Amino acid sequence: MPVTRKSSVPNLQRGMAILEYLATHQRSATIAELSERLGYPSASVFRITQAFTELGYLSRDPVTKQFRLTNKLLLLGQPQSRGPGLVEASIAAMRELNRATGETTQLCCLVDTGVVVLEQLLALHPFKYSAELGARCPAYSCAPGKAILAGLPDEERDDLLRRIRFKRFTPTTITDRRLFREELAAIRDCGFAVDRAEGMAGIHCVAAAICDRNRIPVGALTIAAPASRVKEDDFARVGKLVIKAARTSETNYGQ
Repeated sequence: MPVTRKSSVPNLQRGMAILEYLATHQRSATIAELSERLGYPSASVFRITQAFTELGYLSRDPVTKQFRLTNKLLLLGQPQSRGPGLVEASIAAMRELNRATGETTQLCCLVDTGVVVLEQLLALHPFKYSAELGARCPAYSCAPGKAILAGLPDEERDDLLRRIRFKRFTPTTITDRRLFREELAAIRDCGFAVDRAEGMAGIHCVAAAICDRNRIPVGALTIAAPASRVKEDDFARVGKLVIKAARTSETNYGQ
């Protein structure tokens, strides 16, 4: 039986609207909340969320009954190869980086003009920085975002920079487009990026991009720590460790 616009397009549009709502407006929501916010019949929302859950793109909390996006959806944007996926290729290097620094270690990828956390190993200290898997932040205000942007082909990077709407989160957030371009140039020279409490007050990050065989960034490894533990004087030392971990991930990813 041929697929018709009348029967298939509304469901497709509704499915995409649900995914976009969960990704951009609210991290989790119930069927009733989705129905009310999007204006779709609850029966339709039930069928669509059930299908996405069975396919592994959504998960549902058994207590709150709220749906949320899973890593499977986030990883669709990653280049595919015959070797291991990005998380699998990076996890050993993440463990080593976590042991070497004692700080929270994250694997991130670029999604439009933002960065999404794909995997995380928490710091070994009692007081530690953490983020939910799937958490998203602007690429310009975090080290992994800057590391990825710096390594993109000129045309792709310029297109993203044109679409970024800079906003100040802390006194050190870079909000000037020209200064940000200079920051990216400096990252290309030294091989790693830093976040001087630009996205969150009191938190420093150091990151390096993970590239594919064509030297195009597919993600970034980063450590995130209180500024009192990883000071600016530590950036160069930690940067070398993060670059080493990123190169190990690239080797595994390229096999």
